[in-house]
Amino acid sequence: MTARDRTTHGVTAAARHPGHPPRVLVLRALGLGDLLAGVPALRGVRRAFPGHRVVLAQPPGLTEPALATGAVDEVFPAEAPGRGVPDLTHWRGPPPDVAMDLHGNGPESRDALAALHPRRLLAHACPDGPAWQGQANERDRWCAFLHAYGIPADPLDLRLPPPATPSPAPGAVVVHPGAASGSRRWPGERFAAVVRCLHAAGHRVVLTGGPGEDALVRSVAEHSGRRGGDVLTGGLPFGQLSALVAGASLVLSGDTGLAHLAVAHGTRSVTLFGPVAPRLWGPPPSPDHVALWKPGPPGDPHGRTPDARLLRIRTDEVAAACLTLLRDVRGRQQSGTEAAHVH
Repeated sequence: MTARDRTTHGVTAAARHPGHPPRVLVLRALGLGDLLAGVPALRGVRRAFPGHRVVLAQPPGLTEPALATGAVDEVFPAEAPGRGVPDLTHWRGPPPDVAMDLHGNGPESRDALAALHPRRLLAHACPDGPAWQGQANERDRWCAFLHAYGIPADPLDLRLPPPATPSPAPGAVVVHPGAASGSRRWPGERFAAVVRCLHAAGHRVVLTGGPGEDALVRSVAEHSGRRGGDVLTGGLPFGQLSALVAGASLVLSGDTGLAHLAVAHGTRSVTLFGPVAPRLWGPPPSPDHVALWKPGPPGDPHGRTPDARLLRIRTDEVAAACLTLLRDVRGRQQSGTEAAHVH
């Protein structure tokens, strides 16, 4: 019996609700990095329910990247402050055939889905749900969750298709100094020092920032000598940001959504971790992706000030990691071989 058969008990939703296609509602109302880390699980859901419409409950601002994964048919707008559990009672139409909690370990997220009275609810907090794997990598955790329900999913199935739009700065090094929380934000003056080093080595550097990060980006630009078109403020629309990352020679950032986007496009990256370890949120093992991290006592991933482990990462370490990867890119281009990517 397939996962779909077990979930719908052999009765199609179309027969129960004429005019309404069967729907799978997946709750993951978090940020861009969370969405991209959840792509392998979402693709497992898509394959397991080929006759269903996969609806992702998430912030509406992430509709474009969600649809770009190819695993989601539509987005159900849902968000709450501080990574909380959103209210889902504005759901319309018949109850979901299947509801899946990929938001957290519950019970709040489980209860938000249960309030919609789905025919089947899959959640860590359900009696038949698997045990929560608190120390697992995010991709592995949600693929293992689906496996427990008989739904295959590959943690490495995370690549996005190439963007349809051209890059605004093909071949540039993209440096993104911002992060959602202060604890994951390496000091701007250190980013500026790395930018100066990259520029001195002959690399074009483009600075980016998300909404609300204009002052930070401009400060890094001022201290590094970058100006004009190489400073992209205001938060690029996802299509342009995706094209920029896909066409970059390297992405340098903290532990934020842009690092996940680099992995999704197979673009080389250097990511600065702290306070969360890369084994939990970092890229798959690959020579294309360098995760810099200084072990230490646990910290607050949502704190306001830079984490102590993050501050222990030195400017020269970051510059050396970037230049090493960039030399590899140039060497492969000169030898006529294609750069290796994560698969």
